Parts: sequence; structure tokens; C-alpha cells
Amino acid sequence: MPKIIISGCNGRMGQAITRLCAERENVTIVAGFDVNAVKLSNYPVYADPMEYSGEADAVIDFSNPASLKNLLDYCTARNIPCILCTTGYSDEQLVQISHASESIPVFRSGNMSLGINLLTGLIKKAASVLGENYDVEVVERHHRTKIDAPSGTALMLAEAAASSLPYESEYIYDRHSVRQKRAKNEIGISSIRGGTIVGEHEVIFAGTDEVIEFKHTAYSRDVFANGAIAAAVFLASIKTPGMYDMNDVLSSILDV
Repeated sequence: MPKIIISGCNGRMGQAITRLCAERENVTIVAGFDVNAVKLSNYPVYADPMEYSGEADAVIDFSNPASLKNLLDYCTARNIPCILCTTGYSDEQLVQISHASESIPVFRSGNMSLGINLLTGLIKKAASVLGENYDVEVVERHHRTKIDAPSGTALMLAEAAASSLPYESEYIYDRHSVRQKRAKNEIGISSIRGGTIVGEHEVIFAGTDEVIEFKHTAYSRDVFANGAIAAAVFLASIKTPGMYDMNDVLSSILDV
């Protein structure tokens, strides 16, 4: 049975994972990391990862980009696979993640939902078929307390479209400061923050006289928590360093 550490254990996603793991028999939580080192469940919580010296097969991180360095230092020192579910990393931090993957298995995805990862494949297919005859726009909606914008999922969907378009795309986040018509190679990305919206993502292909829309709505955080747990169970069995994502998890499930 894989032994899991949750980084950001006292946050909303950390608590969702805690609750779902308690309902499963194939995984157990042995410790949690959180800047607010208060014990809310039946496992110990540490503000500094280096304070925990027990066994672990994988770490699930749903904390904050500011915690990345300490977490990677811990995982590489202990040779523990790391599942990074946090978004909003800087370019410098992405380099740190890449460097860590040379020593340990690192899982990273802009979204942990099975539905979103299926949608990513559909977007790639649509972009390859529709090509340069359709304008691509991405709209994402999240709760009022979400810090980063655009969401990591919005960027993942934009990248999926860009990878299949016949031109080099340019992401546009703000149009109010310029007065000019839309360039052909633009992918517009818009962010909405309000209320308690868990997560909505919409990809629009706007052509002449017709519009094709792909939309995914998450009604609870459990869809992300279950994906993270599946990733942890998968990565706990991986010994080869490298970068992994949800496609690897889905492939392992289908193989079974």
C-alpha cells in the first residue's frame, strides 16, 4: 500500500485528498506539510518537510509556488517521487522542476481531472482539423480566492491548441490597452474570478458563420483530488527519474 505525504494538507485540496484517502484501501497518508502546522487529521503535520524522516512512497503537492524549492529539496534528498498539482510557477521554478526530474520521478499537470485531460486531446484534434480558418479563444472561471490568472488549465488547453495549429501562436491576455483588430495567430485567454466557482474552462473555435465550443465544468474539488491520488499510486511504483503527466496515468489504467 503506497504511503503518501500531502504538501498543503490543511488547504481545501489537501483536506479533500485526506477525506478521499480515508475512504480507500489502496493508499495511506503518513504525514502532511503545511505552513500552518496544525494537526487536523490522524497524521502528523510539519511546517518544514525536512522534519519528517519516516517512510513515504510519493508526495502530493497542492500548496503554493513559494513552497516549491523546499519541497523539491526534500524529495530529491529522500529520493521520493513528487506529484506537483500547484499552478502559477515562474520560468525559474519550471527550470527547478526540470532539474529535479533528472534525479526523481516528477509528475506535473495543469489539471488533475480525467475530463480535462480528455478535453485536451479533443482540442488538439479540433485545432488540427480546423486549422487557420478558426480563431481560438480560451475562457476560464474560478472562485474569488484563486490567486493565479490565467489558470494552469487554461494554459494547458491553449498549449494543446497551439501544438496542432499550422502557425506559431501568440497568447493574448489583455486587449483593452490597444485598439487594433485581432491578429490571425492570437489565442486569447480570459480569466473570470468570482463567487465559489470550482472551475470552468471553455475553448472556442470561432469561424466564419459558425462557432464550435468545448466546455468542462468541475462541480467539486473531488475530481482533482481523485486524479491526484491516482497519480500518486502510479508514481509510487515508478523508479525511473523523469517528467510524467496524466497521459502516463491513463495509459497505466488502460493497460490494466
